[in-house]
Amino acid sequence: MARLRESSQPRKQRLALFTAPLHTRQKLMSAPLSPELREKYGVKNLPVRKGDKVRIMRGDFKGHEGSIVKVDLRKLRIYVDGVTIKKLDGTPRFVPIHPSKVMIISLDLKDKMRREIIERRAKMKIEFEGEKEVEEKSAGTAESSEVKGGS
Repeated sequence: MARLRESSQPRKQRLALFTAPLHTRQKLMSAPLSPELREKYGVKNLPVRKGDKVRIMRGDFKGHEGSIVKVDLRKLRIYVDGVTIKKLDGTPRFVPIHPSKVMIISLDLKDKMRREIIERRAKMKIEFEGEKEVEEKSAGTAESSEVKGGS
């Protein structure tokens, strides 16, 4: 997990996690995308939303697929359709799951802002990779000129 504060003391990290504001908690609710979605959108992970289809990767319900029914920012957990246990009186109850333990297999793109976020992040990644290639080429030409000059 990423550090929330500059301190490396566990008690201060926990305090920062438990008292984090909503905009920080929203970023903590991110899950990785499936390889197909990663290839399609050029983004590695996104915050989960109600309506996304996910596959559970860890725990007792590993391998189960379902859509997200509820996102709880206060508890930092999601609730997936079909992932339930029976209470003593027989009524089903959703099992809370941490979003880092699921993989998004289908995105809910009804929200225009979410589409813009994906496009913006993909564009930034392409620009970053382009700059990286230019730096590698310039470093390669500098090395080759040094080799030629040294002969």
